[in-house]
Amino acid sequence: MEQNNYLGTEKVGTLLKQFAIPCIFSLIISCLYNIVDQIFVGNGVGYLGNAATGVIFPITVIGWGVSLFFGDGAAADLSVSFGKNETQDIHTSVGNSILGWRDHYCHQLSLG
Repeated sequence: MEQNNYLGTEKVGTLLKQFAIPCIFSLIISCLYNIVDQIFVGNGVGYLGNAATGVIFPITVIGWGVSLFFGDGAAADLSVSFGKNETQDIHTSVGNSILGWRDHYCHQLSLG
């Protein structure tokens, strides 16, 4: 049976190899996608197409960041709620992540 709590017991170097290397490869592939996209758009549409994709790319990255902000925060809150076996808080955290509201934990901890 595989060990489930390896994050707390494994060496940091091993964990870095296990998690950072796939992340690096995904970032490289993402950059290559953008480069190849610019080549095809430049050849097919021209300089106006390259300008359009250059303008929209930062907006796309901001959208990714905002969605990851709310999605990862909701995932962490769901994990805490599952750990405490509080099913009512699960519904609250999903609603808060969709609507972008502050969580009730902030008020309990005097953070918000």
